[in-house]
Amino acid sequence: MATHPTKWPPGSPCWIEIMAGDLEWTQRFYSAVLGWEFEDLGEEFGHYTNAHLGGRRVAGISPPIPGDDEWPSVWTTYLASDNVDATAAAAVAGGAQVLMDPLEIGWLARAALWIDPVGAAFGAWEARKHTGYVAHGEHGTVGWVDLATPELEVSRDFYGSVFGLTYEDMSVDEATYLTFTPPGVEWAVGGMGAQVPGDALGPRWCVAFQVDDLETARQRVLDEGGEAPDEPWEAEQGEILTVLGPDGEEFSLMTSTFPPEVGSSHLA
Repeated sequence: MATHPTKWPPGSPCWIEIMAGDLEWTQRFYSAVLGWEFEDLGEEFGHYTNAHLGGRRVAGISPPIPGDDEWPSVWTTYLASDNVDATAAAAVAGGAQVLMDPLEIGWLARAALWIDPVGAAFGAWEARKHTGYVAHGEHGTVGWVDLATPELEVSRDFYGSVFGLTYEDMSVDEATYLTFTPPGVEWAVGGMGAQVPGDALGPRWCVAFQVDDLETARQRVLDEGGEAPDEPWEAEQGEILTVLGPDGEEFSLMTSTFPPEVGSSHLA
């Protein structure tokens, strides 16, 4: 069991959230698949819900917002920032389109959202009391995040300029892939890869949740009304299976091959 109660280093994936079309179904689904419990933050925060694992935050779920039918059903990834205003200025200077200017989220955090230069949505999270996800490196937690991009060099340069990321080329055969590391961090915390031909979902940040047993988790997805249209595949991080949740949101299930001392640092 791994716990990270303090702020994540700037540039690290630190929080994910989704807007649910049916909050009750979404909670039931992720409870069955990943073992989550839920905390409603109340009317002050629009009944935003923190998902927990053993009392530790792992993700956020927003109920549907009346009249907002255009927000896509996706898991949104936030990268940590020590100064979201400075991050906002750097993102816009680098060609990002503003979705949400830096916003005070009560005493929890400050956050902002953009569309990056290749069309992928992402956010920045300046932690206050809410430091992002706390549980990691175990079943039911974020195991890995990466960016699917049609222009890898553009994405590399953009996130490098905004967050100071450095990269290692992990490409094999025809699969072009980079891992990224924030300043002052020893291990890579995520990746970005060239979209494969025929990928109809467009540029996006992708989330993989760690599970103890891939086949059991796959069956729970199906039992709760999700879809698992593809077969698992092997990556350096482990065996990965991409599935769809209640609103058709894409995410992956993965078994980690990293030893605990590496996984606790390596997997944000």
